[in-house]
Amino acid sequence: MSTAVIIARFQTPFLHEGHMHLIEEVSARHQKVIVVLGISPLSGSSRNPYDYHTREKMIKNQFPTLVVLPLKDRRSDAQWSSHLDDLLTDTFPTEVFTLYGSRDSFIAHYSGRFPTVELPAHGDHSATELRATYAEQVLDSKEFRAGILYAYQLQYKKVYPTVDIALFRGERKELLLGRKPQSQVWQFPGGFVDPEDNSYESAAKRELTEEAGPVEVSPMRYEMSIRIDDWRYRSEVDKIITHLYSCDLMFGKAEPKDDLEALQWTSVAELPALRAKGQLSEEHAPLFEHIISQYN
Repeated sequence: MSTAVIIARFQTPFLHEGHMHLIEEVSARHQKVIVVLGISPLSGSSRNPYDYHTREKMIKNQFPTLVVLPLKDRRSDAQWSSHLDDLLTDTFPTEVFTLYGSRDSFIAHYSGRFPTVELPAHGDHSATELRATYAEQVLDSKEFRAGILYAYQLQYKKVYPTVDIALFRGERKELLLGRKPQSQVWQFPGGFVDPEDNSYESAAKRELTEEAGPVEVSPMRYEMSIRIDDWRYRSEVDKIITHLYSCDLMFGKAEPKDDLEALQWTSVAELPALRAKGQLSEEHAPLFEHIISQYN
């Protein structure tokens, strides 16, 4: 008799009825069952929040005799299929296998050498809906708080990309600066890059529009990038790297929007004096130094 292999992700906080039925149905057909869990290349995400060990323990808690193996995602279906076959034959060289899946399973993507069986879905269970439901629940338990710590410790250290914009007018003699509420210093308009942005240039255009209104400007010109000494991240391992872009005002009136309380046009020649008076953002000091060296 062949060994059964269930290919799944089980990215849920518990084995729901559909999972249980799949495992029990396959176990009734075979003496030996292997579960192969897909491993995302990302360390923690909204679609793949649970690492391999967490899901392995969840499965073994309900089905202690099952063999559970990890399989990393690959760039192509063909590579993934080949690595799946190698994983099985290298781990169990004398056995033959039958691969099982259910709704939205791996079968359409598999091109390996083992036979596949697609079982009907049992119930209308959605892992996406389960994750969304439980993501909104805050539990008062040591285990819940320990789980949060575990998840964050597993994440890769991150760099958050931002964009800042030097908007000029008057043959680059004047520069637009912004000031946030309850702040006494001036800085460049800008903000975080969004996943929906197609490029840093498009992010810079979007941020400028959000903070200065629908002004028409020349194409964005890259100036420099540098890690910013942002006070919010000084005690964190994660950091910010900003990308400074410049452009020229074509027409339109800049007005403070979003999280800016004020905007003002400032002579580039006055920047050193403003810096000496402490009226420019210390976090943007390297950006001001670049503008002064290039355009003053």
